Amino acid sequence: MQRFSLTRISALAIVVAVSLLAACSKKEEATAPAEAPTPAPVTEAPPAPAQEHVHTFRIGEFSALSLWDGGMELPNDNKVFDLGGTPEEVAAVLGAAGLPTDKLALTIHPLLVKTSDRVLLFDTGAGPLFGPGSGHLLVSLAEAGIDPQSVTDIFISHSHGDHVGGLVNAEGKANFPNARIHLSKPEWEFMSGQDQYKAWIPVIKPKVDAFRPGAEIVPGVVKAVEIKGHTPGHSGYRITSGSDTLLYVGDSMHHYVVSVQKPDWTIAFDGDSATATASRVALIAQLATSGERVFAVHFPFPGIGKIEKHGDVAVWVAE
Repeated sequence: MQRFSLTRISALAIVVAVSLLAACSKKEEATAPAEAPTPAPVTEAPPAPAQEHVHTFRIGEFSALSLWDGGMELPNDNKVFDLGGTPEEVAAVLGAAGLPTDKLALTIHPLLVKTSDRVLLFDTGAGPLFGPGSGHLLVSLAEAGIDPQSVTDIFISHSHGDHVGGLVNAEGKANFPNARIHLSKPEWEFMSGQDQYKAWIPVIKPKVDAFRPGAEIVPGVVKAVEIKGHTPGHSGYRITSGSDTLLYVGDSMHHYVVSVQKPDWTIAFDGDSATATASRVALIAQLATSGERVFAVHFPFPGIGKIEKHGDVAVWVAE
């Protein structure tokens, strides 16, 4: 998802900013089909109750937590989803899933995994970057009884604001002072060149492990999965415990209906639209075949489930 400036902005301003960024994003124009598609039914994941900020589950022997950070709504105006298409096309897919047809809701919920000797955090939410509608990771950690100082490793999928915003607080200090920060070398180089993070780089640089794309980071436990196109060094992460695995997909997918059922539709958040679209199409086909569990940071909270093939269309099936 695209980044925003470090000033606090209102929820309404977020939507406006996303629309403006989408209009200016590097993208390829998609050709709109002559007729609106006939969407497939979807197993709908209901929104999380307002009071639920922590969801606990297991990955083999590991305890895992989905941690609520916030969310946002985007208008169905083809400035973000289905670039070059029409709102009617998107509305047809949303309507068939029983969702409002004039907007698309996205959530933000990082993943925390406890092993026998480590506390692993996957992405850090929006921090102070997206206004009051997000940046609640530390509140969710407190609710879960997790001390931020106990986090040993942070795995960054990419450097957009809703994934790295929680690394540093509004006072410019590290939120997770004892954690090693893992992200791919191309992503670290990309992040280091962004003006909005200029003040942050000296704070986090001593803790950064810039790994080779696709590297095994924690032997037998965490392996980076290169998913190209969203940003220069975007990574997913496969977490393994015994025979069980979970794939953290980062921003290879954003909306649990549109991204999964229409993976070939262009999205403004992708830096290299053609490559990201090809990656998304291939990944969804792979997951629909393998049945591997997935953690999707922007799907409805808590974001855990699988992708299944229903007829000719892949759909998200939440746990």
